[in-house]
Amino acid sequence: MAAAELKERLSRILSLIDLTSLEGTDCNKSIVALCRKAMHFGEQGLPVPAAVCIFSPFVKTARRELSGSGIRVATVAGGFPHGQISLKAKLEEVAFAMDQGADEIDIVFSRGTFLAGHQQQVSDEISAIRESCSNKILKVILETGELGTGQLISEASDLALRAGADFIKTSTGKIPAGATEQGVKIMLERIHNYYETTGLRRGIKPSGGISDPTRALIFYQLVESNLGEAWLSRELFRIGASRLAGKLEEKILID
Repeated sequence: MAAAELKERLSRILSLIDLTSLEGTDCNKSIVALCRKAMHFGEQGLPVPAAVCIFSPFVKTARRELSGSGIRVATVAGGFPHGQISLKAKLEEVAFAMDQGADEIDIVFSRGTFLAGHQQQVSDEISAIRESCSNKILKVILETGELGTGQLISEASDLALRAGADFIKTSTGKIPAGATEQGVKIMLERIHNYYETTGLRRGIKPSGGISDPTRALIFYQLVESNLGEAWLSRELFRIGASRLAGKLEEKILID
């Protein structure tokens, strides 16, 4: 790949990142620093990330810091990272996030319920959350490393898409198994099938362990080859990462 083409791809990947901090040590000060880091890329003449992804108590802080930047505010809900809370509690979390001003909601797929064979319950849960935040982007985190098999990843992808997910996402980043090429390929196949069946485009968000430009390029190329150029925008493709953005900046500006 020519140097100019590589830099163009790396710049586009930077614009697709959900710059993420989901740590127990997060506080308003660290979230302000995260937001300023996100805006810093624009000051360097680079694309800014698509969004910052943070815990819901910090959404107001992020909205204030990012005002006018074009960077969206995403937050996790639904009992992140395990999903083991009641639907009532999940809906309350989502309502709080929306009240705080979140643009996008990343919820966790109830894989325990799903693996126990209660697929309809999981579908109804996602549908209820979809209805409660109808004007927001809804991403459903499958946690593919806990689903295990390709068949289960395929079935979970189909279920989430039918129930109203705008994006399906690989991982919470809280278990050792993050995004894998095999898992993402399966999810892309199901997104393609959903598009062929309904005419509706839905997005994908690889996340978990994507910390260097080479690995990010692998997922970019998978999306490009399986779904095409139309999916290479922040409306349909995100990469969840905390360290990747700085490495992309270094690669683009120094190389």
